[in-house]
Amino acid sequence: MDFQEMILSRRSIRKYINKAIPKEDITKMLEAAMAAPSAVAKDPWFFFVVAKRVLLDELAEVLPHGKMLKQAPAAVLVCGDMDKTYLGNEGEKGYLVQDCSAAVENLMLSATGLGIGSVWLGVYPRKDRMEGISRLFKLDKSRVPVAVVSLGYPGETRPAGSRFSDDKVSWIE
Repeated sequence: MDFQEMILSRRSIRKYINKAIPKEDITKMLEAAMAAPSAVAKDPWFFFVVAKRVLLDELAEVLPHGKMLKQAPAAVLVCGDMDKTYLGNEGEKGYLVQDCSAAVENLMLSATGLGIGSVWLGVYPRKDRMEGISRLFKLDKSRVPVAVVSLGYPGETRPAGSRFSDDKVSWIE
């Protein structure tokens, strides 16, 4: 499958088979995540890899749309580090959210390429989710939880397809 085809085949997979993900594959996904662009190459991200069942179940309780975590063999919490982000001239969080979001997308595309399903679970900017995750992981005040990515070998098939819509494009030539 070529890269464009892989991008179009990436889908949110919420059902998983009972099979652990090798640490080497999670490391490959994290390597892809850390290859994402970041403002002024600050790389303000920090990742928590969760494979502990009790913690995955607790995460599912904190995230209202995270019930799939109860059967996921792993998840990655993506945080931004306020001490490392490029703040620029404006904005309380600077480019932290954009940088971490690019890392999340790379992680999920890498998962797709490895045959692993994933779901992006939004945390930032929802205060209740951010506080719940911060308590659960005992995060330092400088770490901002941005997203959780649920991971597992697919227990369901979702058809590939494009969501391209010409009416969302204005060509300026």
